[in-house]
Amino acid sequence: MENEAVSRNFIEQIIDKDLQEGKYEKICTRFPPEPNGYLHIGHAKSILLNYGLAQQYHGQFNMRFDDTNPTKEKVEFVESIKADIQWLGADWGDHLYFASDYFDRMYEAAVELIKKGKAYVCDLSAEQIREYRGTLTEPGKESPYRNRSVEENLALFEAMKNGEVEDGAKVLRAKIDMASPNMNMRDPVIYRVAHMHHHRTGDKWCIYPMYDFAHPLEDAFEGVTHSICTLEFEDHRPLYDWVVREVGFEHPPKQIEFAKLYLTNVVTGKRYIKKLVEEGIVDGWDDPRLVSIAALRRRGFTPESIKMFVELCGVSKANSSVDYAMLEYCIREDLKLKKPRMMAILDPVKLVIDNYPSDDVEYLEAANNMENEALGSRQIPFGKELYIEREDFMVEPPRKYKRLFVGTEVRLMNAYFVTCTGYEADENGVVHTVHCTYDPATKGGNAPDGRKVKGTIHWVSAAKAVPVEVRLYENIIDEAKGVYNEDGSLNLNPNSLTVLKNCYVEPALAEAKPYDSFQFVRNGFFCADSHDSKEGAPVFNRIVSLKSSFKLPKA
Repeated sequence: MENEAVSRNFIEQIIDKDLQEGKYEKICTRFPPEPNGYLHIGHAKSILLNYGLAQQYHGQFNMRFDDTNPTKEKVEFVESIKADIQWLGADWGDHLYFASDYFDRMYEAAVELIKKGKAYVCDLSAEQIREYRGTLTEPGKESPYRNRSVEENLALFEAMKNGEVEDGAKVLRAKIDMASPNMNMRDPVIYRVAHMHHHRTGDKWCIYPMYDFAHPLEDAFEGVTHSICTLEFEDHRPLYDWVVREVGFEHPPKQIEFAKLYLTNVVTGKRYIKKLVEEGIVDGWDDPRLVSIAALRRRGFTPESIKMFVELCGVSKANSSVDYAMLEYCIREDLKLKKPRMMAILDPVKLVIDNYPSDDVEYLEAANNMENEALGSRQIPFGKELYIEREDFMVEPPRKYKRLFVGTEVRLMNAYFVTCTGYEADENGVVHTVHCTYDPATKGGNAPDGRKVKGTIHWVSAAKAVPVEVRLYENIIDEAKGVYNEDGSLNLNPNSLTVLKNCYVEPALAEAKPYDSFQFVRNGFFCADSHDSKEGAPVFNRIVSLKSSFKLPKA
């Protein structure tokens, strides 16, 4: 039992202590995104952490949209976020909420603060408020409007609510301490005027609460017990506690901060992704080169692989960066025993077996996954003319080259031994056809006389293969140069997308549906694209290559 306690992360230890002391009867966590963009891999950590804790402690998990800023919010983002969270397996049941559900209650809470002398209407401009705020080493100055009477503040705040005040002319500020060493406590703005149409409340409101005021109230209204957020909110915790205390909640939520999930050489900033989308550099927020959850899903990542990744990263208080190779490791580990291993030729050269009966098409049996017999086998067509990968034949091979060149014998996977006898090339010396002979006695890939070959290559039947488009992805960032240029722009990799139009795959792959994934022998794991695949004509995205630069640390 003692060893089990030691292995628990610091958040679990806090919850255990709270339960033992009887502070809460039931645990309630939440995930509260702002609907101003798509979620990314970092959000997955927060989703799975909050949902996992609710499950672990038989508590409640709330899904809530912090929709307090109508200038940046869209229904599109709301729907995409809901789809992402459901795909990850987090089930909120009946507990779907919006901050806008509480606008009336938030307004009432602000009025109560004014009545208590804890909030006031301020006429300083945004720039003046920043000037009055002071610095990390110098205290701020009190606003000349700080000591307005309660009656005047109530009247002005009502005028703000009634649309009688222009945007930016007045704000409501909490009255705390302009000399506080914590800048967030220096009379923060808690309401601003914004004559904006809201995607849920329409034109009912022309004042909107600020995040630092709204967020703790939302948690408290919903009975959230542990408000688990990332480390950048640590300095905001005193304000969070001040709000729920001053508004008068008997059992306020407890804010706990954990380290964000940072991936090396990726783009997660919403404004950068928005720019990539608007400039047509990517084809949307779910472009497979991005690490939004929607993009990872489209590329072919699985919920299980992302959960594995989050678990490997762990939960801590110290910020750190994780290599993207770890995420690739997780998807390989998840797919390698689940998916059939099919044959696909991405850079085709024709292989002609000159001594094979010209009109014959035979079907050979191939295991779907040699490491998982439960996936069974399939029949694949074989004939006189095949396609092989261009790299599997060389006119002048280097030493230790184990594939086809004139005079060498190799194994065609699941088929026969063949011996190269010659080749044909165009006027530029580019090989377009390789000739060979086969040994009928080696059917299945083994010789009855026991002779061995050093190389095995994959192939598809030229007569039966299906032409498809394949997309190969690299990091959208030029990893050698880092994420950002000196001017703050992104260092984009010009080779982040390679489109191969003339690829050939086994006929069975023609039936692939969007999100179906496979291992293409020697080429990596691939997924049928959800946007551009059509019935009988799938487009395949490479999820990840077969080789990994990541090694799991030893326990």
